Amino acid sequence: MRHLPEPFDTIALLCVCLGLRISECLALKWGDVDWLDGKLQVERGIVCQQVDDVKTSESRKRLVIDRGLMSVLQAWKQNTQFPGSEDWVFASPVQLGRFPWSYDQVWRVYQKAAAAAGIARLGTHSLRHTYRTWLDSVGTPLGVQQRLMRHADIRTTMNVYGDADTADMAEAHGKIVGLALNGLQTDCKPS
Repeated sequence: MRHLPEPFDTIALLCVCLGLRISECLALKWGDVDWLDGKLQVERGIVCQQVDDVKTSESRKRLVIDRGLMSVLQAWKQNTQFPGSEDWVFASPVQLGRFPWSYDQVWRVYQKAAAAAGIARLGTHSLRHTYRTWLDSVGTPLGVQQRLMRHADIRTTMNVYGDADTADMAEAHGKIVGLALNGLQTDCKPS
């Protein structure tokens, strides 16, 4: 993370803290963020700069955002050239904000950061796998993991069925944000 410049570090944080697919993360608009309730609505995906539906019906969810991650998003919103509700959260200045950063651009930045950190290779989907591993490591029940990963079938998560409630999901998400932010220098304090 220390080797990722802005906004690529925020992209990585959203993916690792919410289990977002890169296509979902890049397709976020500021209007998808409910600042008052601390929620994020996953509405769309973008692949090869073509906006489309999300991967599955389960992928279209309203996700809880921990206060720590919300602060990171607020800081990015204050720094971006494109903070309007219809603007892409990760609007590309190269595209004058008309499109978000492309997957290829993000991938290249991640490869440079991985090399600088001494990691052979880092794919964007590795962040989703890390999210799932961290959910397991903090003792999150499998049913909660399935819902947080937004898998339609629990076999995709672990071949075990379960259910979760919102309080469990918020608690698990808060732990993941704590893991992701651990050791990172944060200058912003929630007001």
